[in-house]
Amino acid sequence: MIGARPKFLKKYGIDFCCGGKKTVAEACAKKNIEVSIVESELKEIKGRQSTNTHNYNNWDLDFLADYIINNHHKYVTSAIPFLDELSIKVARVHGDHHPELLEIEQYTQEVIEELTMHMHKEEAILFPYIKKLAEATRNNQSMDAPPFGTIANPINMMEAEHTSVGRAMELIEDLSNGFTPPQDACMSYRVFFAKLQEFLTDLHQHIHLENNILFPKAIKLESEILN
Repeated sequence: MIGARPKFLKKYGIDFCCGGKKTVAEACAKKNIEVSIVESELKEIKGRQSTNTHNYNNWDLDFLADYIINNHHKYVTSAIPFLDELSIKVARVHGDHHPELLEIEQYTQEVIEELTMHMHKEEAILFPYIKKLAEATRNNQSMDAPPFGTIANPINMMEAEHTSVGRAMELIEDLSNGFTPPQDACMSYRVFFAKLQEFLTDLHQHIHLENNILFPKAIKLESEILN
């Protein structure tokens, strides 16, 4: 079960599932809340965008690896229980009238399973090795070849998993009409789609930092040290 539900739902005392049938307007009317206020907060969730101006290319690789863990891995870990519960709940309540939700639940579960294992492998094997490469470079030290032969091997696997997760999220986006809930969507339905969109936004930045910066630089660094 999720550790914490959306703060604004708790703040306004709105039934998390809107009874499974109520629209946002009906749920707000029951609590004498202006629906525009709640919808505005929903838009804030959907509009979560990266506005940082970090120059990631200038960071040491061990610092960048820690940044990815502390920001993107941490975000995914916190979002997964929420998406897990909502995907099941929304599909169960609304799947009869919106059968695409059954597929969305399936792909959401695939993303959850793959990313959970993916991040574990990065944090247990790949990232510690990248940190050793960065430290060896700073201290002008030599290193032995890793047990997996070359860093390109686990990186190739990580990139393939990125492609798989990205494809699943694209299918979810298509099935959800760009994360647009239908008119009869209850609060949990709308929050689910908003959270999926937020999740995809974070995933794009997450994969960009690894595929386009961390991984190519790590391959180059290993080649320089081992050769």
